Amino acid sequence: MNNGDSILMNEIGKYLVLTGAIIILAGLMIWGIGNKFSWFGHLPGDIRIERETFRVYIPLTSMLILTIVLNLIIWIVRKFLA
Repeated sequence: MNNGDSILMNEIGKYLVLTGAIIILAGLMIWGIGNKFSWFGHLPGDIRIERETFRVYIPLTSMLILTIVLNLIIWIVRKFLA
């Protein structure tokens, strides 16, 4: 393994550790917050079809809000780190 491969493996390792830390923090936040966000997923625009034999749930509005918030967070992080 040459020096270039070693640097690449170090970078991959850092990103894996960072990703794991973010997942752990998100899990702890969700666990700690509990039912404070029970409204999320029941917004106007979230499609819910329930019949006797099946259920379909399509959270359009909730996923749109989540996408906007995550993009904003990523934009802020890139702005301060770049």
